[in-house]
Amino acid sequence: ALGQGLIKIRGDRCWQDLTCMDFHYETQPVPNPVAYFLHRSPWWFHRFETLSNHFLELAVPFCVFLGRRLCVLHGALQILFQVVLIISGNLSFLNWLTIVPSLACFDDATLGPLFPSGPGGLKDQVLKMQEEEARGPSAPRTYGCMARRLVNLALGVLVAGLSVPVVLNLLSPRQVMNSSFHSLRIVNTYGAFGSITKERTEVILQGTASPNASAPDAEWKDYEFKCKPGNLWRRPCLISPYHYRLDWLMWFAAFQTYEHNEWIIHLAGKLLANDAQALSLLALNPFEGRAPPRWVRGEHYRYKFSRPGGRHAAEGKWWIRKRLGPYFPPLSLQDLKPYFKSREWPDPGPE
Repeated sequence: ALGQGLIKIRGDRCWQDLTCMDFHYETQPVPNPVAYFLHRSPWWFHRFETLSNHFLELAVPFCVFLGRRLCVLHGALQILFQVVLIISGNLSFLNWLTIVPSLACFDDATLGPLFPSGPGGLKDQVLKMQEEEARGPSAPRTYGCMARRLVNLALGVLVAGLSVPVVLNLLSPRQVMNSSFHSLRIVNTYGAFGSITKERTEVILQGTASPNASAPDAEWKDYEFKCKPGNLWRRPCLISPYHYRLDWLMWFAAFQTYEHNEWIIHLAGKLLANDAQALSLLALNPFEGRAPPRWVRGEHYRYKFSRPGGRHAAEGKWWIRKRLGPYFPPLSLQDLKPYFKSREWPDPGPE
């Protein structure tokens, strides 16, 4: 949590002027329906959200070292924070996984009320086992016991040593996130949303059966992904903790050109060949039950949430969009054969 807070303060200016939440809900990788409504919250609420984020990630983590009660408070606040993030966005299993370390903040006295305490209950059984163990003779120290202690000590020393570059990175003004400093990858550095995208752009893949991709009457049909924005009338999905990796990658691809994301050209070849495995990753194949498209292209759009109660929302639209231009030009199987061959990829279609 502390690393995430520091990377934000040292990163995007909007974390300092408290405006990041003005954009986050709309521009996060895969928004959900709750994000649609939270995006239109008043400006003061977004400022409160950003301040709360800084408090929870920069101040609250130190409560772990300030006694039992504050440690329990830290665990409760961090879990509550992650639950809010789960409700407001589709960040896959990230937040669920972040909850796990926070469970260590709760001792037996805190968790006790969650379990039945009557005769024969779980706590009663554990208490009897502890009493029997206390009355019994002490087990003699064996070679195995000593070896286990040495292994535990060695592991502790190893983790402490590997943590040094991670801590130094945490303190550095040039802090990096989501990196590993050694080949074992046991102790790493993590962080998310050090910078916030101010506008949402999407790559929309389209296909046409027209012999001439440049013909004015060529009818281009959109491929729909399972969760990422595309169809303006489709409600944002709710998938956490599941992760649609292809949809997530399409979000990153929209920031760059297709030259930086050659895999998207590989995907275009699979769509031209009506590849069953590739199509299984999509929600809608507009050429299902028909001959595959002759051409596939990528179009670049700017997407915005429609305004609840506004004209577009009244038409049933969750999104509004504006075309920015081509992402990659129309491609045919014939065009892609030498491209695939130069990269030693399997041929996308029949000879």
